[in-house]
Amino acid sequence: MHIQRFDSETALAEAASQIIIQAIQKKPDLLLCAATGNTPTLTYQALVAQKSLFPADQLRIFKLDEWGGVPMDHPGTCESYLQEHLIQPLNIPTDRYFSIQSNPADPEQECIRIQELLQEEGPIDLCLLGLGVNGHLAFNEPGAFLQPHCHLAQLTEDSLGHSMAKDMQDVKLYGLTLGMSDILAAKEIVLLISGPSKVEITQRLLEAKISAQLPASFLWLHSNVQVLIQ
Repeated sequence: MHIQRFDSETALAEAASQIIIQAIQKKPDLLLCAATGNTPTLTYQALVAQKSLFPADQLRIFKLDEWGGVPMDHPGTCESYLQEHLIQPLNIPTDRYFSIQSNPADPEQECIRIQELLQEEGPIDLCLLGLGVNGHLAFNEPGAFLQPHCHLAQLTEDSLGHSMAKDMQDVKLYGLTLGMSDILAAKEIVLLISGPSKVEITQRLLEAKISAQLPASFLWLHSNVQVLIQ
């Protein structure tokens, strides 16, 4: 695990965008697994601002996770976020964007579909992640055990308290997410950590004690992880 610290969110985002750009320049049809939330926003903005440096029309993007139980066009979904910050600004072709449905008729079947898609398109070349305040990665929540592949997740109070879910209180939310094996199969992983709410969990992560109670700690098992901290 290679750890870098930055004085500002802007500096972190610029460094992260450079990692992504360099990876795309090496492999134009890179499969980028994209996280959502507050932390990667500046990174995506920096990436879009420099889109002349890479062939965005060849890039492939795989959605990391999604809120389940709400329409895809709900402003709080990961879909709405990615469309706003990444897919539309980069003009990613529809056949190069692989999206988890937020309100599938059969959630279990949706997980199977996503897993088959990942099998066809993968492995992930670069997985961009954020760190949950409880140590989760995507919707792989702390617990007695972790799921290896795409699955339905029962969300913790920490996850339900995320700003993206603030207008979803009238529905019974669940998570649809890639599993830990899917994430760890990525060739390269970039973990972004910023904000005062992440200080305590970051300290725990850096202790390098691997536990299902801190899903992000499993990144210590991967040989190519860059952690960018502000």
